[in-house]
Amino acid sequence: MTSEITCQPLTAAAFSPFGDVLDCSGDPDRMINAGLCGRYHDRAQLDFGEGGRAGISLFHAEPRSLPYEFDLLERHPEGSQAFIPMTGNPFLVIVAPDAGGRPGPPQAFLTAPHQGINFHAGTWHGVLTPLSAPGIFAVVDRIGETANLEEDFLDPPCRVVS
Repeated sequence: MTSEITCQPLTAAAFSPFGDVLDCSGDPDRMINAGLCGRYHDRAQLDFGEGGRAGISLFHAEPRSLPYEFDLLERHPEGSQAFIPMTGNPFLVIVAPDAGGRPGPPQAFLTAPHQGINFHAGTWHGVLTPLSAPGIFAVVDRIGETANLEEDFLDPPCRVVS
């Protein structure tokens, strides 16, 4: 039997065990460019691990819809991974706490327009899940020679509802 989880809005407090919310909420930390640009400074804990470096890649993912069924969670033990949408469209974020080297109970978040996320190193998460086209994202993550991907297939699968 498929287990069911309900989406919750993405907030910094609710998402903090898994990573950082990237948005321009609140007042800027300082004004730059002759007072014409607000800088929201140092919003993510980026980690590229020993022997890794920062890389920026572009992803173009197929859109999905709710309810959404999934059976795969993954994590990157050697580095963080930031997803920055290149459109204003919300997307689905699935995460799970670590439970002895495997994913614990998943949670689902729905981003607001113009929010991105940064997964902390080792955070179990679902695949990139845009809910409308185009699903184009800038991704900042670790580039290195060592393996940085662990996958876990869920049995039974889970379903996310709105």
